[in-house]
Amino acid sequence: MAATDFKDYYAILGVSKTASSEEIKQAFRKLARKYHPDVNPNNKQAEARFKEVSEAYEVVSDPDKRKKYDQFGQYWKQAGEGFPSGGTAPDMGNFDFSQYGNFDEFINELLGRFGGPPPRGAGTGRQSQARSHSYRTSPGTSTHFSSSFNDFGFQDGGAGSTQDSEAAIALTFAEAFNGVKKRFSLGNETIDVNIPSGAKTGTRLRVRGKGQINPMTQQRGDLYLKVELQPHTFFQMEGDNLVCEVPITPDEATLGASIDVPTPDGSVNVKLPAGVRSGQSLRLRGKGWPLAKGGRGDQLVKVAIVPPKDLSQQEREYYEKIRAIRTYNPRSHLNQFRL
Repeated sequence: MAATDFKDYYAILGVSKTASSEEIKQAFRKLARKYHPDVNPNNKQAEARFKEVSEAYEVVSDPDKRKKYDQFGQYWKQAGEGFPSGGTAPDMGNFDFSQYGNFDEFINELLGRFGGPPPRGAGTGRQSQARSHSYRTSPGTSTHFSSSFNDFGFQDGGAGSTQDSEAAIALTFAEAFNGVKKRFSLGNETIDVNIPSGAKTGTRLRVRGKGQINPMTQQRGDLYLKVELQPHTFFQMEGDNLVCEVPITPDEATLGASIDVPTPDGSVNVKLPAGVRSGQSLRLRGKGWPLAKGGRGDQLVKVAIVPPKDLSQQEREYYEKIRAIRTYNPRSHLNQFRL
């Protein structure tokens, strides 16, 4: 474990490791007033420092969290120096700190954030583990389908600011298309979140009152879930449009044809115009992704002309006859190009 992994929260607050709760509180309040973003508008360094100080206070102001943090500090120090007796870790109060790959994993779980390692022996299923986390403070005015929100925004009065959290949530195409209920573990708390149909990569969903606790006001911020769609074997997303690629044969491209194309609702019959080109898209209106404003987007069907690899004797004969009598040369215009 690298030395840079560990954060010395006592040094961040400017107190000793034996500081009392009152000394820690006074040090925090002094630093919070100094670096609060309301006092330092548009100052990213102050915002980062305020975040760091708040995190430090959240840990060392709580007796249980402080005890585990101190134990982890001992573990980290001894891990860096090398454990005695062939690498055996010392006893840390029956708590296995070796399950954490770095300091962030430990602190995320200690604070009940998304992003910590899953509990030992935890199974898979409908319970979700989010993969990323970031502290945020915001006015809390986002909606379910907000395309963006400020990284840092503060309410008038400063002290009333809340600390919001953000986590990534992976959905299958079917879950995002139809809507789904997901269960999350937030530290010792389990919550159910109803995700409406139509979410897509980049969609942010707001869960009120499930973010981090503001150490100054003890008010809880909101949790923002950022959706990531898992790849599908057939469908893709391009903006609001659902896209798929359908292979067709050379004769279907030349003569036109009626083919069945999968949609989220099942297969529909699509007429190919004669002379359709590979890469050309056909639009199926209202067959695409659910829209936040209601209704459905379009499904784009991209055509891919696929020549047969294995020909019967009769097929080969006919292709050779076509080649012999063919008058169309798609490369005739290329003769004019040279450097």
